[in-house]
Amino acid sequence: MPFEARYLHGSPVMVDHTPGTAVAAGTVVVTADTPRIAHLDIPANALGALAAGGGVYEMVGNAAIAADKKVWWDDAANKVTETASTNKVFGVTVTACAANNGLCQVRHDPAQ
Repeated sequence: MPFEARYLHGSPVMVDHTPGTAVAAGTVVVTADTPRIAHLDIPANALGALAAGGGVYEMVGNAAIAADKKVWWDDAANKVTETASTNKVFGVTVTACAANNGLCQVRHDPAQ
């Protein structure tokens, strides 16, 4: 899959970000404890922006996940999960993920 989070709609809050390495559009970037999303490609060492919250994204789940469930970003697997553990809060599912590697829509709300 060419993206980790595909923007669908809504009004994300964008914040400045200058990555040390290039970041592709659709990549989830964890900054401290917050998963943020690149909407556009950002070259290495160039000022760009990441979505820090808001918006709905199409993402891959790590299991069957019902709609309206709080999910976390698993940065190792590049998927959303219902397992908190050391993962970072991402938001709430809007639609269900049918199974592992299933697509679902997620409202980006890392303040959950």
